[in-house]
This record gives sequence, structure tokens and C-alpha cells, in this order.
Amino acid sequence: MSDLTSKVCTPCKGDIAPLTAEQAFAYLPHVQDWELMENAIKIRRTFQFPDYRTTVDFVQQTAELAESVGHHPVITFGWGFCTVELQTKKIK
Repeated sequence: MSDLTSKVCTPCKGDIAPLTAEQAFAYLPHVQDWELMENAIKIRRTFQFPDYRTTVDFVQQTAELAESVGHHPVITFGWGFCTVELQTKKIK
């Protein structure tokens, strides 16, 4: 399996099959602290921060990066934490 940090995400057009749960679980060792949810159709991670300002800065940077690659994650946050959840809706 190649290094995932060197990959570029291409928004799905719905013309490929989704990963099986087994295939998705095989990637988990390569994405530290992420967890698969809902029968492996979503991926989620909670990040911890020392204060609210740092959290908000992370949310802003994450939103800008996501928009630049055509993704729209669910982002929830509060004082000292941010949870990011992703799924490919077109292929589940």
C-alpha cells in the first residue's frame, strides 16, 4: 500500500465501486487516530487543542482545504476539540 500522504483526492463522480469494509479497514493503520463508522462508509477523527482560538483556526484551515478539493465534511467543534467526519455520498 502506498503512502497515503502523497496521494491527491479526486472528488468521486459516482462511477466507481466503494471500498468494501475489509478494504477500508486495511487503510486504518495508515491514518492514525481515524475511525471507521457506520459499516465503514464514514471516517471520523477528533482533534484536541489547548484553547478555543487554536480550535477555530484549525476549523477554518480544514474548511478551506476541504473546499479546495471539493469535499464538504461534517465539522463539529467546541472549546479545545474538533471532530471531522467524511463520507463519499455518491458511492457511499
